[in-house]
Amino acid sequence: MTLLKTSFAAAALGLGLAAAPAAEPAPAERANAIAFKFYAREAAKPANLFFSPYSLHSAFAMAYEGAKGPTAAQIAAVFSFPPQAKKLRASVKTLNDGLDAAAKGAQLLQANAFWAEQEYKFLPAYTGALTRHYKAEAKPANFKTAAEVSRRAINAWAEERTKGRITGLFPEGALNALTRLVLVNAVYFKGNWAAPFAKGLTGEADFTRGDGQKIKVQMMGFSGTRDLEYGETENFQLVRLPYAGGSLAMLVALPKDGKKLADAAAGLSAARLAEMRAVLAEQKTKVFLPRFSFGSGFDLNGPLAEIGMPLAFTDAADFSGMDGTRRLYIQRAVHKAFVEVNEEGTEAAAATGIAMGVKSANFGFALLRADRPFLFLIEDVKSGLVLFMGKVEDPNSKE
Repeated sequence: MTLLKTSFAAAALGLGLAAAPAAEPAPAERANAIAFKFYAREAAKPANLFFSPYSLHSAFAMAYEGAKGPTAAQIAAVFSFPPQAKKLRASVKTLNDGLDAAAKGAQLLQANAFWAEQEYKFLPAYTGALTRHYKAEAKPANFKTAAEVSRRAINAWAEERTKGRITGLFPEGALNALTRLVLVNAVYFKGNWAAPFAKGLTGEADFTRGDGQKIKVQMMGFSGTRDLEYGETENFQLVRLPYAGGSLAMLVALPKDGKKLADAAAGLSAARLAEMRAVLAEQKTKVFLPRFSFGSGFDLNGPLAEIGMPLAFTDAADFSGMDGTRRLYIQRAVHKAFVEVNEEGTEAAAATGIAMGVKSANFGFALLRADRPFLFLIEDVKSGLVLFMGKVEDPNSKE
């Protein structure tokens, strides 16, 4: 467990240069690809939202290892996986090694595991790749006659690896006698603010929800101002709140007064996030942020099929890289996430599970007051990797 062309011309000599090949996306850029697609798909719902793009990327990288043909092509397009396994594995290693350094001073734990039906023959090359390149724990399972026992064991593993924050990853009945393989990634983060909010200054304040209703929330603040990275775009006020040690931080994006979060965040992409990050500059800043704690849960089959990888969930799926046949497909994919933000810092956890089954069925300072719905993400400032992403519509809601 480990835990962002130049063109040249030589017209006088009639010479030209061939266009340079497109730069290979950085590992963090690849891993962030699912963040914006999934957020766009889920953000239309008028509720809090929280998920881990990193966990989704990690779990589906293990599934992609065994995908072939059009199935693999669709998964690669959705998750921005490189076509060569060697490059994918190198990308995963770069991400994980970078996170180890980024998390200095915080708890950042991530783990992979897989449960394989004990009587089913998987290709040694596939299971070996999981243990060797993804550091996945290999565990036997008896889905044929004891699917519920296996489900409880899988859920217990996810709960333990997230320090009790993710419970019941797979709901009752999610696994059955046709299940042959379950792939799971779990990630846990706990970090203290580099400069905590003052508990004595937390008090009741108004928060205007997206529907216009005003509610009372516990609003955190600190005395005076602090030197923080702050910036503004046409749509957002932005502030980066660093965690102690390392290079992890929370980026808060508050829609400007009069703008709705849904409108401000429409079309959010890697390029737009880069533009948002580019306006950040250290200045005296005063921040008011509500305390919040909630969890989100998702059945991934429908959303991921809509985003662009429907084949994986059908009888036409090709995961022959797992077992040498075309009998397997993604039976059920789930994701759960939890976040708590308070005066001391942030605790966040997520788990992603994939069940493979056989086919049958200006005041002189900047001021940011988050008293209306806002977008936030937990990122590695150095690499740009988005570990967790979400939006707060109602700080009082637990889901």
